[in-house]
Amino acid sequence: MTTMSTMTRRTLLCLVVAAACGNADPTQKKAAPRVEGGAPTGPTGPTGPTEVGYFAGGCFWGVEHFLEQMPGVVAVESGYMGGPKGSPTYDEVSSGDSGHAETVRVTFEPRTIGYAAVAKRFFEIHDPTEVDRQGPDIGTQYRSAVFVTGPEQRAAVEDLIGKLKTNGYEVATTIHDAGQFWLAEDYHQNYYVRTKKTPYCHMPVPRFDRPAGG
Repeated sequence: MTTMSTMTRRTLLCLVVAAACGNADPTQKKAAPRVEGGAPTGPTGPTGPTEVGYFAGGCFWGVEHFLEQMPGVVAVESGYMGGPKGSPTYDEVSSGDSGHAETVRVTFEPRTIGYAAVAKRFFEIHDPTEVDRQGPDIGTQYRSAVFVTGPEQRAAVEDLIGKLKTNGYEVATTIHDAGQFWLAEDYHQNYYVRTKKTPYCHMPVPRFDRPAGG
């Protein structure tokens, strides 16, 4: 029997878990999205001041799951960013017509972990070479993008993308200035922690340590 490639196994696993971020329990009540601005949820974390970063890399469940495990990360929240539609609902974002991407807001303590480290992990846990999709999830809402709050964040992301390109990756991730962040409905928050499921469509890959195809 021929051994399946890593990509084939990954795709099949994604299909097994319903292949879409939107296939949450349809009986769940969909609460109206809560409006949130670009500032952190609180001025300080457990040990000091906090900063925020915004990352879109496919279904926000998986991105949230891996980034919230990092030491120094205070909170990760799932939401929407990048489109003109105000107060978007999940259904509107899922249609692909809102212009928004599924995005996570990461609140972290810069004394413990730097923005570059969080951004690097983001590039490791999703495939930044895919265009308007992530695994079996297809649509502009699943695009790879980073929304930056200033020139320092932009420079850090550009540096990481440059390193990936040096390793042979055709990076599709786009960089934009952060705009309004719209917090997603409650049933999307901490999805994998609450359901005890596994994020098969996101997994750590050491892209900075090995060439593309290696």
